[in-house]
Amino acid sequence: VPLPVPGEGEALVRVLRAGICNTDQELIKGYKGGFRGVLGHEFVGEVAAAASAPELVGRRVCGELNVCCEDCAICRRGGTLKRNHCLRRRVLGILNCDGTFAEYLTLPTVNLHVVPDAVSTEAATFVEPLAAACRIVEQELIKVNDRVCVLGDGKLGLLIAEVIARQGLAAKPVLLGRHADKARLLGAAVAPRQGPAKAGEGP
Repeated sequence: VPLPVPGEGEALVRVLRAGICNTDQELIKGYKGGFRGVLGHEFVGEVAAAASAPELVGRRVCGELNVCCEDCAICRRGGTLKRNHCLRRRVLGILNCDGTFAEYLTLPTVNLHVVPDAVSTEAATFVEPLAAACRIVEQELIKVNDRVCVLGDGKLGLLIAEVIARQGLAAKPVLLGRHADKARLLGAAVAPRQGPAKAGEGP
């Protein structure tokens, strides 16, 4: 893969670790018409160059997926609306923007967040799916007396259950999955329920 050239306001980031999301696998199968380019959107990297933000060079960073056009009516309104709903947005490794499954990537410096020294590179790789889980809270969809069931004990399901369990709900969220060992990772934070195993899986 050729070394990408950062545009104005962008940084060149050397990928240290990238996560594999089910979205990547679905894009390979043709989801949303498929994707041409470099897949991947979960990552931790080290800034190799950033002309507009030289203080970032050498720092470990993770990044927001949505690259906004900064010019459409939604972008001019700003805030979370701009972040999530730019009319001409590109999305890292998903829509018109090469992603993390390469040695280097480029992103606007405004999309980058410095990883604290106390957080390991391995743990920081989960920032993007954790942010997706936190988006549920940001939308204020769940009220204190709601009873919540999270379906699926994959990576995102576990993170969603963890985040919801920290919101002070009247009842523990229920995590419905097929893997008791995964539910145990959350300890007493959730009420696990084990669903039927898939064909070929053990009890």
